[in-house]
Amino acid sequence: MGVSGSGKSTLGAALAAASHCPFLEGDDFHDADAVAKMRGGHPLDDADRWPWLDRLGRALGDAARDHGRAVAACSALKTVYRERLAAAAGGRTRFVLLDNDRDVLLHRLSNRPGHYMPASLLDSQLETLERPRPDEPVLTLDSSLAPSDLCERAMAWLELPAPGAGLSFR
Repeated sequence: MGVSGSGKSTLGAALAAASHCPFLEGDDFHDADAVAKMRGGHPLDDADRWPWLDRLGRALGDAARDHGRAVAACSALKTVYRERLAAAAGGRTRFVLLDNDRDVLLHRLSNRPGHYMPASLLDSQLETLERPRPDEPVLTLDSSLAPSDLCERAMAWLELPAPGAGLSFR
């Protein structure tokens, strides 16, 4: 989870490969109207997000039931979004927040040609982001770390027997 440009897709694909399970790209679950809205430089609102979270959550739950585990990349910026996604998935859901400062994220977004999410929407995402509460099952990682380091730290946390809520590695 995290704002656009944080590295969700890169880490998600690496975690899925390391776990030998499916990877679901959350962007693929947006409907055409939501994509057009973002492409036009307009942030999504909750009415746009609820059906997207439900579609992604159901697909995540189905994939996890079929394969024992699944990984999805999803912004999940608010606590209620994470709760909605987890409820739609219907199983134990854990999140890895990829965190970084605005300048690094803006640089990444500016060097990502062809994506429908324009850099102009970064500030709205940063404003929407609700930092995880200590009781949420969220690991926070600095997205400046190498993808292999991020994957290693996330895998170690995911293998813990307890939920491991509120851990942060910098």
